Amino acid sequence: MFEQLRKMLAQADADYADARYEVRKDCIVRFDGKELSQVGSNTTDGFVVRALKGGGLASVSFTRPEDAGIAVSTAMENATLIGRNRKSPVTLAPTTPIKDQFQPPLIEDPRQIPIEEKLELVRGYNQIPLGNSQIATTIVQYQDVTREKYFVSTEGSEIREDLITTRLLGQVVAKSADLTQNLRFARGGSNGFASVRGLDDYFDERTATAIDMLSAKPIEAGNYRCLLNPHLAGVFAHEAFGHFSEADIIETLPGMRAKMEIGNRLGSDILNIKDDATMTGYLGFYKYDDDGVPVRPVQLIKNGVLAGRLHSRRTAAEFKEPLTGHSIAEDYRFAPIIRMGTIFIEPGVSSFEELLAELDNGFYFVDPRGGQTAGENFSFGTQYGFEVKNGKLGQMVRDVNISGNLYTTLKEISAIGSDFALSKTGGCGKGQANIRSCHGGPHILINNLVVGGV
Repeated sequence: MFEQLRKMLAQADADYADARYEVRKDCIVRFDGKELSQVGSNTTDGFVVRALKGGGLASVSFTRPEDAGIAVSTAMENATLIGRNRKSPVTLAPTTPIKDQFQPPLIEDPRQIPIEEKLELVRGYNQIPLGNSQIATTIVQYQDVTREKYFVSTEGSEIREDLITTRLLGQVVAKSADLTQNLRFARGGSNGFASVRGLDDYFDERTATAIDMLSAKPIEAGNYRCLLNPHLAGVFAHEAFGHFSEADIIETLPGMRAKMEIGNRLGSDILNIKDDATMTGYLGFYKYDDDGVPVRPVQLIKNGVLAGRLHSRRTAAEFKEPLTGHSIAEDYRFAPIIRMGTIFIEPGVSSFEELLAELDNGFYFVDPRGGQTAGENFSFGTQYGFEVKNGKLGQMVRDVNISGNLYTTLKEISAIGSDFALSKTGGCGKGQANIRSCHGGPHILINNLVVGGV
């Protein structure tokens, strides 16, 4: 395949060009309640070529190798047109050419597991909640996605890397006479099929929690001191802050760019946020981005001060900042954009019990349920929570929504737990889907959050 991609690029009379080829394999098993609603597998493949010419950068995707000549020619023509209509030419930050072939370490390769075995595993998990009379229905979906990627550039890079993602996700729906509550679940990772084995106890726990939610009380709206669990803290780091650390989000927004200038104080002194997709065994792990650049850890906030941001080769040149390796495409249909890898709040020093004691009176919220951001403001639903009185967990609460301003809230983080957890599955819809978007952190205590309720 490298030879075929080199021949494609030989047709490019450009300042720079690269070509990607990818084979994508999907396997899915899904139950809706007692019914098996989907089972099967699919394989697709395709190419993307990019050309930098005349100060413009353009890409073209295609699926038939015989269309390579037309695709390369079109990419160069489009790049030239883009260059003519730009105020300043596109440049790419320099990088060292790389020749490497990398296979991620796996504990059971899902490609080697028969689909019949996957089906029976999912069927068994689905039967656990359905065995309880208070569970009205379920959605249990298994999916593994394999992306076998090749990258070649006119600078001499030749990279082969596989990305393999295994996911088990869905919801358990509990129902009483006058109330329905649904509880989401998600397990999986990028380290193999073993990540979805041995989850019987987890499904027992999800079932019990969904039933407990039927007796939870609706929360009263107000401003409260709140403790967020690691998954919710991670979503806050990703959604409310992380996207503004992606250089392509802020580059054309002068006001936001000024606020996100390196060295600006954004949060409390105890706050440290990092993106590190080099951590093997976690969902967000990869070695090279789709610019052919090695990913590296990036300290985004250090002691409350903005210390770094995420880049492609193009934006690194634009901002005159170091490369980070965060230029990622959903698959062969797309040109890459800047994406977080594994973003997290770094652990602090407080135990969970110490955090509850410091909270004293407020709420403890567990896990996200959707959310959105609008500029500096965010709003997230949570799956459930608990009242905290005199530092002790009390009654479960439901129908919780938290909101606030990013910059205000970062400064309201008053204590950070010593624990640490990263998400087992991910999802980010910025421009393209990214199922390997990973987030997490410790428990965090926030002094003042707007909580929506009754």
